[in-house]
Amino acid sequence: MRRRKAQPLRNKLDLSDAKQVRLVKKRFRLSEAELTQIVGKIGNSIGAISKEVALQRARQLPEPEQLPAAAVAASASPVEEATKTTASAEPGALIVASR
Repeated sequence: MRRRKAQPLRNKLDLSDAKQVRLVKKRFRLSEAELTQIVGKIGNSIGAISKEVALQRARQLPEPEQLPAAAVAASASPVEEATKTTASAEPGALIVASR
């Protein structure tokens, strides 16, 4: 009698399966210890692991510096500058955009 092989759950990580662990470590750029720590903390759901990795990486980002308004305005991109100049043109004037 032939039995069907049990299909693994697609949204759960099986830590005993070396292939799954290797793929998840590669996908999220984690070490073995980091992955084990996350799974111990939140469980083996791949979606939950993804969210936890994103949260940990977001916490590691440096705080943005508080820039004065003049510095933000001075760093405007050329597209924003073009928008400013076209907005100040005469009301009936034909505006031609060039790239």
